[in-house]
Amino acid sequence: MWLATSWEAAARVASEPELFAADMPGSPIDRSFGSPTILTCDGEPHRELRRAVDPKLRPHAVEEYIDELVTPIVDARLDRLHAAGEAELMADFFEPVSVLSLGAVLGLAELDADTLRRWFAALADGATNFERDRAKQAVSDAACAEIDRRLEPVLERLEREPDESTIAHMLHAGMDGGETRPRQAIMPSLKVILLGGMQEPGHGAGSVLYALLRHPEQLAEVVADPERLVAPAIEEGMRWVAPIGTQGRRTTRALELAGANLPADAPVAAVIASANRDEARFPEPDRFDIHRDRGRVATFGFGRHFCSGHAFARAQEGIALRRLLAQLPALELVAGERPELRGWEFRAPRSLRVRWA
Repeated sequence: MWLATSWEAAARVASEPELFAADMPGSPIDRSFGSPTILTCDGEPHRELRRAVDPKLRPHAVEEYIDELVTPIVDARLDRLHAAGEAELMADFFEPVSVLSLGAVLGLAELDADTLRRWFAALADGATNFERDRAKQAVSDAACAEIDRRLEPVLERLEREPDESTIAHMLHAGMDGGETRPRQAIMPSLKVILLGGMQEPGHGAGSVLYALLRHPEQLAEVVADPERLVAPAIEEGMRWVAPIGTQGRRTTRALELAGANLPADAPVAAVIASANRDEARFPEPDRFDIHRDRGRVATFGFGRHFCSGHAFARAQEGIALRRLLAQLPALELVAGERPELRGWEFRAPRSLRVRWA
């Protein structure tokens, strides 16, 4: 596997499909979820899947529903925390808010947070199983079978009676004459959305708070002026700790990249986490600074594969962090707590145990 670690090289790998193809036969994602997925195809198949996925996730669409959808979920989780005085925010707040928000926008509001979190963990096992570990693959395969089974009646209902959910859009958007997309055409991408959509908002917001807790003077600024500073804190936090580390590609021919000669059909990864710390683009890249003049970050990718859910993720993180800091402004790490980041492909604090007055 070749790794493109600079901003320039990563951007080239992720945005030039004529040289770096998204389809990687036998990849962990294809083995686990089936193909094509929205991540692992280019050209017309990719455009068709984006037509199915994008309508509910475009920025103007997100603006219309995000507050009404996410705020009650956030407030319900905060109500559970108030009296405790202490919580592990990854498990008790950020992850449940993320998966329940995604479930609601997909059309799976009846599913509980524990089920959705379990699915995410199992799907992540499959998507990152480069070593072909049989035990990890079995966990992922079992979750995929459960998802297929649990979603079958949902798909049947939405085929007959479409609503405004993302799954309904995936079935119906852009189709003629009352036709729907075949279920097998959308299920691989739906599993990708279940994985990535649960990952980026919850783990991204957790990483932002992790960074702020390590920089208490910047946390105090955000608490004092959340309307102005939560958004730049999110951008800087997701640069500093990219929730998703790489985007995989395959060379379509022998070529040169950043001074290296790559053969045809070579696996190559745009390392998003490294591009976000390229010192040629971000001075003092290891320094967390919410006031950084950063320009765009690589967190949501490049080119035609730029993440469909970027507006939803940013908005959901913003609501969660603003309301958390408004209701619990005196957050601090529990004495002796030293949060650790975990993960290569999917990265976030392992835990985030805090207390408040």
